[in-house]
Amino acid sequence: MGLIDFVRDAGEKLFGRGKAQAAMAEMKAAPADPAKIEAANAAAGDAILEYVKSQNLSATGLTVTFDGATSTASVFGVAPDQATKEKIVLCCGNVAGVAAVKDMLTVDQSAPEAQYYTVVSGDTLSKISKQFYGDANKYMKIFEANKPMLSHPDKIYPGQNLRIPPL
Repeated sequence: MGLIDFVRDAGEKLFGRGKAQAAMAEMKAAPADPAKIEAANAAAGDAILEYVKSQNLSATGLTVTFDGATSTASVFGVAPDQATKEKIVLCCGNVAGVAAVKDMLTVDQSAPEAQYYTVVSGDTLSKISKQFYGDANKYMKIFEANKPMLSHPDKIYPGQNLRIPPL
């Protein structure tokens, strides 16, 4: 459990559509209205939760809240294993508009924690693999550890956070 930092302007653009977009527009129209702020935060939390579910990730009692004032998502629940927990946290954080994720998840089956790495311009999974494992050919381990968020080993972007599992 802890607070994990993310690049606020990188990631999936979830707040520009659906209920989240409508709530954000209402909040901008009346920024001092606490009810509109609460509705916008709730809609953003719901959008993040739906994104996590769309990645076929689940946890018992999975809940996501969002605080627009601090750009922080908080995620609660019980994940079946450490890898799923870390993927859920990454899904929450790799959303444009989220600067940090407060990880309040627990796990049914504990395992060693992965490291996190923020992609910079010029990175490839092979380059990252060489940095962490000393072998560029182990890039598929990183790719597999970040599925389903990654659909192809060449589709990473600056600002994206990745799981780097232990060897």
